[in-house]
Amino acid sequence: MINVALIGLLVAFVLVYWQQDTLRLRYWRRKYHNASLNEAQKQILLRAMPIYRAMTDADRAKLERHICWFLGEKRFLGRDGLRVNEAMKLVVAANASLLMLNKPWPLYPNVKEILLYPSAYYADVTERDMAGLVSYHQVVREGESWPGGTLVLSWHDVLEGNRLPGDGHNLVFHEFAHQLDQVTGQTNGTPLLADQQSYRRWGEVCSRAYNKLKSHIAYNMPHVMHGYGATNEAEFFAVATETFIEKPAAMRQFDAELFNVLKDYYQFDPSDWQH
Repeated sequence: MINVALIGLLVAFVLVYWQQDTLRLRYWRRKYHNASLNEAQKQILLRAMPIYRAMTDADRAKLERHICWFLGEKRFLGRDGLRVNEAMKLVVAANASLLMLNKPWPLYPNVKEILLYPSAYYADVTERDMAGLVSYHQVVREGESWPGGTLVLSWHDVLEGNRLPGDGHNLVFHEFAHQLDQVTGQTNGTPLLADQQSYRRWGEVCSRAYNKLKSHIAYNMPHVMHGYGATNEAEFFAVATETFIEKPAAMRQFDAELFNVLKDYYQFDPSDWQH
């Protein structure tokens, strides 16, 4: 009898394990079925996030449902004495959820917690030179995206990214784009895509656009993206994401293929939200 009971428990465990994603999704659908922002939260976003103000009612409703999910499933922690309040969480959640507007839950499955600093902060860096010597120093950063589940943001720069919605710089878009990149287990500027054809197209278009940006910077030619995008392929994807959302018309004019690749990946056209 004991063996039969143990076998039954084992079978039940295996079934639950293999169905955990389906069960979790059902749980979320029940939990957040009628979730919506209250009027006070909406007023905060109307003041703090110009893109939210410009969105269609249908897109705003989808975004708000994602925000409710994000606030319910992610942990926020303050650093350097910053006391994180609900408005701070709301603004970060809204910006992060925008990238996933037309994608299903879970949003950013690897992200467990968001650390908020009052402003730019010092981060420890370890570097090894060509001779193998290791050096330790500190650098000033506005944000970081760690594959292990932590994302770090400067609250001052989060606000700046929303205050100037057309400058092509938004810290939350940038760092959460890195998380989308890291879902594959690598940080190489290529997020998880639908199929091999999508990967081929992504590689061809983004490699060409990356080299084009580097060339334009080297020869002091006009370019629509921030020069930091020429650092490497991972930073190129993050900066391209910022530019795509905040300067869609300029990006389309400068590089229509890159714009269309990003539009297909994110499944929205930010031009719809431009005044």
